[in-house]
Amino acid sequence: MNILIIGDVVGNPGRGIMKKALPVVLKKYDVDYCIANVENAAGGFGVTKEICDEILDMGVDCLTSGNHIWDKREIIPIVDQFPQLLRPLNYPAGQPGHGSYVGRGKDSHVPVAVLNLSGRVFMNGAMDDPFTLGAREVEKLRKEAAVIIVDMHAEASSEKTAMAYHLDGTVSAVVGTHTHVPTCDHRILPKGTAYCTDLGMTGPYDSVIGVEAEIIVRRFLTAMPGRFETAKGDPRFAAAVVSVEPKTGRATAIDRMLLGENDVGRL
Repeated sequence: MNILIIGDVVGNPGRGIMKKALPVVLKKYDVDYCIANVENAAGGFGVTKEICDEILDMGVDCLTSGNHIWDKREIIPIVDQFPQLLRPLNYPAGQPGHGSYVGRGKDSHVPVAVLNLSGRVFMNGAMDDPFTLGAREVEKLRKEAAVIIVDMHAEASSEKTAMAYHLDGTVSAVVGTHTHVPTCDHRILPKGTAYCTDLGMTGPYDSVIGVEAEIIVRRFLTAMPGRFETAKGDPRFAAAVVSVEPKTGRATAIDRMLLGENDVGRL
């Protein structure tokens, strides 16, 4: 079965290119299950109920997030109403929401588990240990599904890679999100887990990781704060397709893509 995993969707430009690309990609790659990171989908910061509904209606099956999940405060009281919307599992105990979800493939009806973790290096130091909690959650999920996909939302590439080797052979894929910059190190690890350090941003690439470039340059030059505005130019669709053997959960291939509007037209 083929699983499509979409990198951080940023604002209206990200949702716009996804609307154009997703039907084409789903068909071309015969995708059975689709996951998207949506923590920046609402104006570049956070997500809302309406945007969750919009993205689920596009054909996405599970929504992951990260450190911006609570930026739109209205999502807090309703996050538990969306079992498909994940926040990192290793938030401190007592937080709303949940860190894993088990769904089923559209055509195969094979159970697919998704686990959302957050790194701690250069990020929120209050997060619990993702390595211990992640491995423990994988043990539980394997009782329900052989196919397990992990979104490791982290700043440090070393932490993402370490997590992939930590879980190698127990999950189908570990993919990195958060830095908005796609990496070309996609591969199958020795024990059968697919890995990519960062899927990249589904959003405007005429920017500094999704924000208008002038604002960020000014901030570096002056050290003064400024209101971030989501850029609009050159929207691209960043994702990877992981091919998985349904019975064992072992990955057989991982192919990444970074598609502009013209690329979508050629597909």
